Amino acid sequence: MMAPRGPVFLGLWLLFMLLWGDQVSCEYGMVHAFSEKGSAKGKDYCILFNSLWAPLPHDLGKASLLQLQNQTVSVLCSPSDVPEGGFSNTIPMVMRGNCTFYEKVRLAQINGARGLLIVSRERLVPPAGNRSQYEEIDIPVALLSYADMLDIGKSFGRSVKVAMYAPSEPVLDYNMVIIFIMAVGTVAVGGYWAGSRDVKKRYMKHKRDDGAEKHEDETVDVSPIMICVFVVMCCSMLVLLYYFYDDLVYGIIGIFCLAASVGLYSCLSPFVRRFPWGKCRVPDNNLPYFHKRPQVRMLLLALFCVAISVVWVVFRNEDQWAWVLQDALGIAFCLYMLKTIRLPTFKGCTLLLLVLFVYDVFFVFITPYFTETGESIMVEVAAGPTDSATHEKLPMVLKVPRLNFSPLALCDRPFSLLGFGDILVPGLLVAYCHRFDIQVQSSRVYFVACTTAYGIGLLVTFVALALMQKGQPALLYLVPCTLLTSFVVALCRKELGMFWTGSGFVKELPHPPLVISPVSCPKPPKEASPLVSQPEADEQTTNPTLHTEEPDSGPSCSGEPPASSPRAEEQTESSEQAKPPTPCIEEQTAQQEGAPKSKNLPVEQSQSD
Repeated sequence: MMAPRGPVFLGLWLLFMLLWGDQVSCEYGMVHAFSEKGSAKGKDYCILFNSLWAPLPHDLGKASLLQLQNQTVSVLCSPSDVPEGGFSNTIPMVMRGNCTFYEKVRLAQINGARGLLIVSRERLVPPAGNRSQYEEIDIPVALLSYADMLDIGKSFGRSVKVAMYAPSEPVLDYNMVIIFIMAVGTVAVGGYWAGSRDVKKRYMKHKRDDGAEKHEDETVDVSPIMICVFVVMCCSMLVLLYYFYDDLVYGIIGIFCLAASVGLYSCLSPFVRRFPWGKCRVPDNNLPYFHKRPQVRMLLLALFCVAISVVWVVFRNEDQWAWVLQDALGIAFCLYMLKTIRLPTFKGCTLLLLVLFVYDVFFVFITPYFTETGESIMVEVAAGPTDSATHEKLPMVLKVPRLNFSPLALCDRPFSLLGFGDILVPGLLVAYCHRFDIQVQSSRVYFVACTTAYGIGLLVTFVALALMQKGQPALLYLVPCTLLTSFVVALCRKELGMFWTGSGFVKELPHPPLVISPVSCPKPPKEASPLVSQPEADEQTTNPTLHTEEPDSGPSCSGEPPASSPRAEEQTESSEQAKPPTPCIEEQTAQQEGAPKSKNLPVEQSQSD
């Protein structure tokens, strides 16, 4: 039963490579339009062409400048659709539909056209053909969106000249550097903060904090059942967004605003508490939340965080600067989640990362075989469907605009995106590594190694994105890098068992021991010795809680005389902290009443000394 899996897998892989080969032959290009009268400035529009029909020059200066002939009233599927005089030395623009791309371009070429623009009301798809058709056609054919066709007519009228070209796009955009710094910085700071804060909270748990701080210090330990439920919810939500995007997108935006406000408050509150101003509290009241009498400075901080989220909601579609607010809120949200959610064992980390690894790969690489448009569900939802009526984008991404100023930015998305999941999922492992470092006192070797592995995995993701020119599931590269690195470090340090199960780390860390010696009250000897033996003197020095009487009191519980003056001072100081139990006091009283005065002479002599 296991033998056929190899050939089946190989066949699927070859099929994927064949499909990938068809996609490579389809490229984005530009059509530069301007008015013949020269009254309007030229403008570029995005086109999708197939270089197998005919290639386009890479430089606008080398492209042929030709008259655009608007024939959008026809679909150019029969000779009757060709106007009188044909398309001599022009580029006709016709509507898509009713026949194949080959039939349209063949009619255009026979009638003297130098190129063909096909206007599509639907999503742009590559104008495909077969090998014999490619050999027969020698003019370029490209698809233009219906909205761009209307804009050309509105901007330039009917007398328009166009030039088609395909500018070279840089392999890597500079905005990748900004995304890399933000992602690695968020993972490093969040993992370090979560680990240090968690261990400090465990050791300081015996101290009392106010209610607000207790609420902020709460963490959630993720169990395997919670991981499975979380993945099922992710899959369901992604599919629902794919089919009901316009109905759910505003709810997602609202949830993001609320969570981002809480995250921003959590990140800024430690700094605000250092300020010496605004420590006064709200007067007594019965209002929700205000009945706890929060400090004025914390109340102002909460209003500030809400105001930032509201500003982003209002101006979220301003592409020139709104992305800065979105990234700031997103980073604050990620930091808040990293210090709130805790994976208690490396076993839990491995389960979460592997399950989400399969989830990410499936929805990016496998779902295109099931969708009508051939696009992956993950990319479609993350970038926003092209046919969305709202044209809203999901905010759960870090985005930076392209910095290469290439004309092809009109065709491709003008932003580079990195999802929050690609930061949070490996970041939880980084936080676990830092907590384990503190537990075993390993000079943060796990934390540094895992953070470095995350950076390397992100660089590999960018390289794959540049080579394949399509959206990549970042967890495909981040999960192996971080998991394998952490595993190898634990194996080399011979701590794999403890690292895997979290032994000594899942449970509460022990508090520093508070040693209080018991007070013994033995019966007094028949004959009190005027001198203190050396072992007894040492015991008094090391454990001052055994003798806490004042200098003018009677003999101690053990019937022994007090020590010299320096020790008596130490005993007096310790008496303020430790008091003997009640039975001992009663016994002392009985001893003082029945003891002869001669037994007090050594005590008085020692005190005078």
